[in-house]
Amino acid sequence: MATTGRVRRSPLLAAWLALGLAWHCALHHAPAAAVTLSTASRWVVDEAGDRVKLACVNWPSHLEPMLAEGLGKRPVGAIAGDVAAMGFNCVRLTWPTFLVTNASYSSLTVEQSFQRLNLTESLAGIRANNPAVVDLKLIDAFKAVVSSLGENNVMVILDNHVSKPGWCCDNTDGNGFFGDGYFEPDVWVDGLTKMATMFAGVPHVVGMSLRNELRGPRQNSNDWYKYMQRGAEAVHAANPRVLVILSGLSFDNDLAFLNSRQVSLSFARKAAFEVHWYSFSNGQEWAAGSPNEVCARIGASVSRRALYLLDQGWPVFLSEFGVDNRGGNANDNRYYGCAAAVAADLDLDWALWTLQGSYYLRQGVLDLDEVYGVLDRAWSRPRNDTALRRVQPLQRPLRGPGYAEAAPYTVLFHPATGLCVLRRSLTQPLELGACADTEAWEYAPQQGRLALRDSPLMCLRAQGAGRPVRLGTPCDDDMSRWRLVSDSKLHVAVNTSSSSSSGSGSGMLCLDVGADGQSVVTNPCRCLSADNSCDPESQWFKLVSSTRSVAANGMLAELPVKLGSSKIRSL
Repeated sequence: MATTGRVRRSPLLAAWLALGLAWHCALHHAPAAAVTLSTASRWVVDEAGDRVKLACVNWPSHLEPMLAEGLGKRPVGAIAGDVAAMGFNCVRLTWPTFLVTNASYSSLTVEQSFQRLNLTESLAGIRANNPAVVDLKLIDAFKAVVSSLGENNVMVILDNHVSKPGWCCDNTDGNGFFGDGYFEPDVWVDGLTKMATMFAGVPHVVGMSLRNELRGPRQNSNDWYKYMQRGAEAVHAANPRVLVILSGLSFDNDLAFLNSRQVSLSFARKAAFEVHWYSFSNGQEWAAGSPNEVCARIGASVSRRALYLLDQGWPVFLSEFGVDNRGGNANDNRYYGCAAAVAADLDLDWALWTLQGSYYLRQGVLDLDEVYGVLDRAWSRPRNDTALRRVQPLQRPLRGPGYAEAAPYTVLFHPATGLCVLRRSLTQPLELGACADTEAWEYAPQQGRLALRDSPLMCLRAQGAGRPVRLGTPCDDDMSRWRLVSDSKLHVAVNTSSSSSSGSGSGMLCLDVGADGQSVVTNPCRCLSADNSCDPESQWFKLVSSTRSVAANGMLAELPVKLGSSKIRSL
């Protein structure tokens, strides 16, 4: 077994991780590592039939060294502990087929693998941080990583990422589709069978993803059905405990073909589908177009291509999404608010790309920095606290089997900050705070009335441009009639054109975040026209449904988040 070791951390990191661990324990059924998963319609559930929301992070182990990234920087147990402390209950752990099917790879020890690639500095780091894995065969080192995650109550989904170890993906790398140079179907099924058998007795290995990002000129739906169904049956036969997760075509962006012909499997309640969604899946459209129009159009496209399966009673796992955590990528910044709103609205299971702060070797570059990484290049702390904080509300299940704790109500979710609208009292202005402390709202679209479910005479009222919104009466005038006014349906607005009380002239006022980064105000609606230079994110609020119990007083549980920090910042 690989050493877990003791790690010296700064007081700031230790405090941050303690807060994250408390968050993790509050959000998830425990222990995560002891659960056997199945499906109930669109939900992933445990043995009792209660929902288990997959809130995962990707951890690659499929590149040329064939060892989970980061073991040259930190002890494996410390990394696994940090995964749990950051609120993730699951890791999507990648592996290459040749790890278990090709003797020229599978016979190597960790030391031999790194020596053949001249990764002397990384090997020295592994000797210092994880000496117990150096002389292990690569597959045994992989088992040690899986074991360490289990010791930290983190579930594992094994993802067959490629056949030949290396960076993924392009259309001509030989790993893209059945029949490509490195993707022989019989070898692939053999690899799946060996991995499923190997981990059949490991209770926290809860799923197997059959293949990452099918793609390339050979791809077609007929071969997809032929081989993916064969792979699914092989995994289930070898390990009927695990969820079998099927990916789509076109870099896992397309499952639309299933609308006319569903899979035919001999087993039930153990299959799910996965989809990927990045900003670059649509080139530079987010940066080049009107954000509201782009969000509406691309969100509808993702629904048509994959998320429609939820309505057909299938779980859909958003197994890769993420952003450049340096904060300067306009395409990513605009995409994230829209993607987070969709993920919250549908209460999706997901896996963030990605955990690693760096790679041993990627595309010929040593120690390459991973700007999408949750951890920094040294693997010692979060790369960007703001980015991590705003994904944490998505870790919390909002509804599903076992979570009928309250009658359905509406949550006012602010995707750019990851916070929700709540109150200190009936008389004080509303503020952004922890979504676990949300108010229970009721929204009546025909009347435009947003009222507190448990205080129905108190509705949300605008007071004018730049002024805080409040709870009050009356609830049937212009200042209390709220509409979703933009293409994205993320602008929540009142029309003040006939009201003399607004003090701001005529026009639409939208919910917004005040200059203090905490108060909820109304300001003239931005970006409703086709203006690609306009940034609407502070005015994007998603009305999300929940059946979770509601905090007694709706008190703030987090420090204020300044508006200047709502976008992920360079650190």
